[in-house]
Amino acid sequence: MTGSDEDPRVAGLRTAVSRLRRELAAHPAEFPDRGIAEDELAALAAMTIDGTPEVPRLRRSLLLIAGAIGSVSALSRGLTDVRDAVDLFGQPRRRPQSDPGYGNGPR
Repeated sequence: MTGSDEDPRVAGLRTAVSRLRRELAAHPAEFPDRGIAEDELAALAAMTIDGTPEVPRLRRSLLLIAGAIGSVSALSRGLTDVRDAVDLFGQPRRRPQSDPGYGNGPR
């Protein structure tokens, strides 16, 4: 896929994730859930390679990352950027419970 064909949301997410990964790698302090944050950031980075990521998986990773590094103020800007990039994907689409127009609902 060429750069012009790429979904700008995916490119923005890739950039935000890459930046936060670099900031986390450079952060000198160890904290208990650092490995979780690193693993989930790697998962987010991988999702940006395969096209449009699944929104529920994006949100799950974001929650895990926020829980892992949310109290590290030096990483708060990077975390906000990742959250904003995930938010651009919107809510996951829900399948309708029933759709009277297709004969699977009440008549």
